[in-house]
Amino acid sequence: MTAPSLLDLDRQALEDRLAAWGEPAYRARQIWEGIYRHGASDPSALSALPAALRRRLDEAFAFRVFEVRAVARSRDGRTTKWLLGRRGEALAVEAVRMTYDRRRTACISTQAGCAMGCSFCATGQMGLVRNLTPGEIVEQVLWVSTEGTLSNVVLMGMGEPFHNYDATMAALDRLTDPGAFGIGARRITLSTVGIVPMIRRFAAERRQVNLAVSLHGATDEVRDRLVPINRRYPLAELLEACREYLATTRRRLTFEWALIRDVNDGIDQARALAGLLRGMLCHVNLIPLNPTRGYGGAASDPERAEAFRRILLAGGIACTLRVRRGIDIQAGCGQLATDVPSRAA
Repeated sequence: MTAPSLLDLDRQALEDRLAAWGEPAYRARQIWEGIYRHGASDPSALSALPAALRRRLDEAFAFRVFEVRAVARSRDGRTTKWLLGRRGEALAVEAVRMTYDRRRTACISTQAGCAMGCSFCATGQMGLVRNLTPGEIVEQVLWVSTEGTLSNVVLMGMGEPFHNYDATMAALDRLTDPGAFGIGARRITLSTVGIVPMIRRFAAERRQVNLAVSLHGATDEVRDRLVPINRRYPLAELLEACREYLATTRRRLTFEWALIRDVNDGIDQARALAGLLRGMLCHVNLIPLNPTRGYGGAASDPERAEAFRRILLAGGIACTLRVRRGIDIQAGCGQLATDVPSRAA
């Protein structure tokens, strides 16, 4: 039987366990900082601890539950993707490191698979396998950090973070804890397809983490086809929740838009989007589609993408046309997981 993950303990639970073992309170801080600030991947790396405590930790807990199933690196050296699997299980999740001129960003997963069923997304095409634990979410950051420190984290990998809300928030607490990863909340972005009750809950908690909404359609007819959750939370309801978020937090929202040729990249959709977002404190990220085997659509050509961008700018909507990263290694979420055969150890 696999030992429980030490990473699934929050700080209080770790302190309680050590107290039950009769250890002094400062041992929790040593272990916590050793794991998250110094990347200790097994008890032997915690040299400040007595040998007896290191042995006890080794017997009681696993410091890592994932093994590396595959690693892919882009030709330009700026994008690396890990496929991580839990020992004894067939499931696999993806974590990506993206290097920019001034940022080093981890893109991490919150679920194995996804229940949202977005038609163009490789993860949505595979369905939901299960939620990840807080420890499994933060462990991805530890793996990505093996190639250097990080400046940013985006929860835009496999899964819908708001469909695994409590575990995701616990992981965010770990990422922003000054004694753990110490990443500034404003350097973290959580992306959702638009689960309205969770947007309202997230707003009420007044976290400083950035929120991005995957929109992809400016009319219900188009969005219903691309993002099935729209049938439950149509655009009018979603945008009302977004406006409430803005009023509560006074933080800028990001809207994500995958540009799909002849589906949502036309003048009509651009004008409709500009109308929907007029007056909102927001920014639109336009990203040409990462093609997947399970979806027949293609990325917009550069001319149509630029025309779309210009219409938004003319309508007063701040937007950026993003460059696709890691196309040569299938860096879009779910693509590597569907290519590498799953296995149980």
